[in-house]
Amino acid sequence: MPVSSLLVSSSLALQLVSGAAPAGSKPASAPPASAVKAYMPPLATAEKLVGPALTEGRAYARLAELTDGIGPRLSGSEGAAAAVQWALRSFKADGVKAWTEPVKVPHWVRGEERGEVLASSLTRGHPLHLLTLGGSPPTAPEGLTAEVVEVTSQEQLAALGDSVKGKIVFINHTMSVAADYGRFAGLRGRGPALAAKAGAAGALVRSLATASLRTPHTGSTRFDDAGPRIPAASVTTEDAELLHRLLAKGPVQVKMVLGSSELPDADSHNVVAEIRGREKPQEIVLISAHLDSWDVGTGAHDDGAGVVMVMEAARLIARLPQAPRRTVRVVLYMNEENGLAGGRAYAEAHAAELPRHVAALEMDSGGGRPVGVSLRSGAGGQELLRPWMPPLVALGAATFSSREAGGADISPLLPARVPFFGVEVDASRYFDVHHTHADTLDKVDPQDLARSTAATAWVTYAMAESPDTLVRPEAPSAPPVAAPQKAAAGH
Repeated sequence: MPVSSLLVSSSLALQLVSGAAPAGSKPASAPPASAVKAYMPPLATAEKLVGPALTEGRAYARLAELTDGIGPRLSGSEGAAAAVQWALRSFKADGVKAWTEPVKVPHWVRGEERGEVLASSLTRGHPLHLLTLGGSPPTAPEGLTAEVVEVTSQEQLAALGDSVKGKIVFINHTMSVAADYGRFAGLRGRGPALAAKAGAAGALVRSLATASLRTPHTGSTRFDDAGPRIPAASVTTEDAELLHRLLAKGPVQVKMVLGSSELPDADSHNVVAEIRGREKPQEIVLISAHLDSWDVGTGAHDDGAGVVMVMEAARLIARLPQAPRRTVRVVLYMNEENGLAGGRAYAEAHAAELPRHVAALEMDSGGGRPVGVSLRSGAGGQELLRPWMPPLVALGAATFSSREAGGADISPLLPARVPFFGVEVDASRYFDVHHTHADTLDKVDPQDLARSTAATAWVTYAMAESPDTLVRPEAPSAPPVAAPQKAAAGH
């Protein structure tokens, strides 16, 4: 793809400074005049941040380096280690101070994986297109052959009781749109463990997908430390429909062979970078993404896009003639996908300074276009940020989302009452390729990525430069779960 096709026109970039909508578009609601008068941010700075983000094509070029150059980056792998070094080199080339912080991460390896519906009076047999779920143990070398029983919920699984003993539990669902992910992710995350406790011999989970060309979607599944573990894999939506149809007619037997292995925990790193604030360097605005990816595809949307957005935001802010009031800190976490070790390690290592983290952002919803800004704070958050919204109008992101900002890797900051902010992106097609071989660079639109990068840079600058900070939210009533699922918006 020629570089020229990656760039947004300079005229659009200049319109952003005043908040003008691009020609032919429906303008977003402008902030009330009275709110703008309360504090007038340095809109001239928007030209220096938003303009280059749209016109230089650096985010997409950097994403190509990460995805095409390094490839998959599952925790503990050579690719993950190479990504850490790539990020360090990139930050330093941008003139941004960077370092690594140690993290002990799980080291799970996929191995062989294949399956089939065995021939019977109903069928001559069919291959199953599957991917082992992260954390699954292997089958015996000769594989696992067993009768299949279908369930559609954890409650239905529990109600079957001993009738699932020795069988392969097929966990089906009806996910069709992105918003369904939050409804059904628990079936993958905890379903196999519940099946194991009931005595099942194995588990197959319908892929969490909004589209499929017989493409299976992997993801993590979690077994209790002291509980039984069974081989578990995802199957394509097409094969899930096949199993459902066959089971409606009579008994079905499946054979699956999984060669996964759990190696000793590996030494890895979070990558941390920082632009020191000019007036209040002790106050920290944290922006983040996760550097690891699954071992299928190259993690372009999940989460290469988030990585390059926050890296580019830091590069552009570092180029300003004057640093913002507060320190901007970038964290590229390791092990979001199958453990959350990086997020926990950061919160533990920086516990003493978390009261001085005035805002935190995590970009982990793919590289779609920006559609709004989200917050999780005490009272007055929108009023604080509203004067900064005009440069987001032409990007289509000058509205506040009804959803709270958040993210898996920043969830360990919740007990410290750190306010969250976010740039919400269009994730309507995110789960078409999420956790698949198809999550590659060609699925990311360069202009959408550039616009979300521009929005991320500007909102980050707003948090770091604003005279006031977000009010800290109330602490959660319960501690965050061990590995929060990504929300329906793609987190």
